[in-house]
Amino acid sequence: MSDSSNKTPAVSGQTPSDISAVISRLYVYPVKSCAGVQVQDVILTETGLEFDRAWMVVDAKGHFLTQRELPRMALIKPQLRHSDMVLRAPGMLALHIALDQVEEPVRVQVWKDEVQAYDMGAIAAQWFTDFLGQPARLVRFDPEHKRVCSPQWTGGVEALNQFSDGYPLLVISEASLANFNEKLVAAGFAAVGMERFRPNIVLGDAPGADGLTPHDEDRIDLLQIETGQGAVQLKPVKPCPRCPIPNIDPATATSSPEVGDMLQTYRQDARVNGALTFGMNLIVLQGIDHQLKVGQPAGASYLFE
Repeated sequence: MSDSSNKTPAVSGQTPSDISAVISRLYVYPVKSCAGVQVQDVILTETGLEFDRAWMVVDAKGHFLTQRELPRMALIKPQLRHSDMVLRAPGMLALHIALDQVEEPVRVQVWKDEVQAYDMGAIAAQWFTDFLGQPARLVRFDPEHKRVCSPQWTGGVEALNQFSDGYPLLVISEASLANFNEKLVAAGFAAVGMERFRPNIVLGDAPGADGLTPHDEDRIDLLQIETGQGAVQLKPVKPCPRCPIPNIDPATATSSPEVGDMLQTYRQDARVNGALTFGMNLIVLQGIDHQLKVGQPAGASYLFE
């Protein structure tokens, strides 16, 4: 922990922080459990980054599908354009989804939540069915529906998300990944990319400041990002328990256990009953409609309990 006399102001106009950082990468995952899109800038909304987990693939009964059961979903690569989203996958023609159109209203299931959504039509359904080898449909979250994050973890704050696993944003630092890869390489395995862990915001070292230490994101009270429109305030609320998805190579959709096995050696987290965690879930306290950009300065103070 930093001594207060050595604190560095990380965000212009804000109080000194224990941690100085910059946004080094931003990722949006338009279709839940499909590949992410790395972007240079994105609008922050009350449910997270714009278009993040706005769409989801469901089975014939309306239950959500993910890479946990269907690793091939990792090979579906979205591209966000001005008026549409283009989905590409090996052996498939490109599927174009208009950003401003939906079809029939439906009810779908994501974890324990039944939510309102819109079916995206027969062409999209056939595309996903053909690629995944089982009946599947594409749905879009109904923006009029409020899917509320667990108040147990948000401290009673009404925080919203769309089709994410439970919270609007996930943050991981470059230092955490570097530390993990050092362990992985020392054990004789190849290093893995940040894509394995599916963050929205990646924090890197700020020029001229002390470097981040691994898992600083676990220990902070409030993450502030200076956007030029004012400060965005994001609150870490819950460590992110990891399922088997990080074992899946996003380039090949093949799964091997070394990522989860390595997490098992040092990332059992008492805060979530011993689950393996990597990254922190965030909620939005301030800064809706601000534009986040790679390179923006960020600062945070350590959380003392």
